[in-house]
Amino acid sequence: MLNSLSGFCHRLIYLKIGDPDCWHDTRMVHAAPSTSLSFDADLIRKYDHFGPRYTSYPTADRFTEAFTAEHLVSALFTRAAEGAAQPLSLYVHVPFCNTVCYYCACNKVVTKDHGRSAKYIRYLGREIAMLSALVNPQVPVKQLHWGGGTPTFLSADEMTQLMRVLRDNFNFAHDAELSIEIDPRQVSVADIALLAQLGFNRMSLGVQDFDPDVQKAVNRLQSEAETRAVLEAARAHGFRSLNVDLIYGLPRQTLSGFDVTLDKVLRDAPDRIALYSYAHVPHLFKPQRRISDADLPSPDVKLAILERAIEKMTSAGYVHIGMDHFALPNDELAVAQREGRLQRNFQGYATDVDCDLLSFGISAIGKVGTAYCQNVRALDEYYERLDADALPTFRGWQLSADDRLRRDVIQALMCQFKVSVDLVEDAHAIAFQEYFATELQALKPLINDGLIEVAPDAITVTRRGRLLVRTVAMVFDRYLREQREQARYSRVI
Repeated sequence: MLNSLSGFCHRLIYLKIGDPDCWHDTRMVHAAPSTSLSFDADLIRKYDHFGPRYTSYPTADRFTEAFTAEHLVSALFTRAAEGAAQPLSLYVHVPFCNTVCYYCACNKVVTKDHGRSAKYIRYLGREIAMLSALVNPQVPVKQLHWGGGTPTFLSADEMTQLMRVLRDNFNFAHDAELSIEIDPRQVSVADIALLAQLGFNRMSLGVQDFDPDVQKAVNRLQSEAETRAVLEAARAHGFRSLNVDLIYGLPRQTLSGFDVTLDKVLRDAPDRIALYSYAHVPHLFKPQRRISDADLPSPDVKLAILERAIEKMTSAGYVHIGMDHFALPNDELAVAQREGRLQRNFQGYATDVDCDLLSFGISAIGKVGTAYCQNVRALDEYYERLDADALPTFRGWQLSADDRLRRDVIQALMCQFKVSVDLVEDAHAIAFQEYFATELQALKPLINDGLIEVAPDAITVTRRGRLLVRTVAMVFDRYLREQREQARYSRVI
């Protein structure tokens, strides 16, 4: 564990990759907790170490190539044979971007050639048809997300074509949540109208920072006016939830400058705000080599930015959902938290009930039953596998009984800040105190520092510990305990 803040700003990383956790046994909690939190800089300094974001358990870095497309097909056959009626969630990865943002760690293809997306859409259609043939056509789709890259890199005809293929192959529920990631620099009011016509009702807009100096440093020039135009168009066309992504710790970022960005964002009152962290790790992500170390804010400045941002958002009425996510009290995410049905999937926090996740496109990650799967990462290999009439799955994981138990505990901590001992014991037929004796011993420093409270019937994350909930969850990660020296993660804050 690193107790120094020396690496705090330089190794936090903004990641939009992960593993699917589109499920959560809501019985793991008695009731939704208060969503208030307490910012404790000393605790953040003390627990400034690396750790997973737990969009799934086990995490994606545990996936193995011993898990093949045949295992995914077997999982789908098992689901069909059991007559599984739980709804589906779908994810489509569109990797293309016109330009590169230097901070980005996504799996993307930077190109000006819009002809490349036409081929990709054709191959997505093949993969969608192959997987949908293995699913009961009556099972409803409750969630769909297009991520990237920049999904609106696609032309209007291509977006229409892709949505038509999805609807032709799956049974979408009338109240399904259809979300898409948006780069406000790449869409028009007409594009927003088309997305609404296609059925999208939720949108996530990348902003990061409105400061022109910061934008130049990360190669992302984006005005407040064009961002607001997208927000207003989305509201005018009936989008029911709008999210804004911000990043703190970017080059040339200052406390006063980010204050201005926050004021502008809060004035527009998006339903959700995601406040991600950034680290300069050019040895891992080539685009970051264009960012100078000297331009990065100091660790103390970055911590001050985080504290100010939390203060401003909570003062404006936003509820802390968990980790880096905030939402207005009437947003579906906040409602799901209050009702004890909040979950995590590889896109972050989610609202829907237990579901399997089918994912399409390069690097896309899915979950079927007790199996995780991930597609190949490169376009050429993706095309080659589909040309051979093979699914593009290249690795995954089959969950054991221990995996499922620890997944439920970690998900309860991440989503509700509380685990019911009795309900865990009932669900998994274990004696909690005996099974987790090692973990309960490891929790003692966290108890002493006021991050958690442990009672005979529950483990509860305190207001002081909520920003550090990943630290608590890590205690229950058996693979992390066994192989921690080999793992590389983002810091917990």
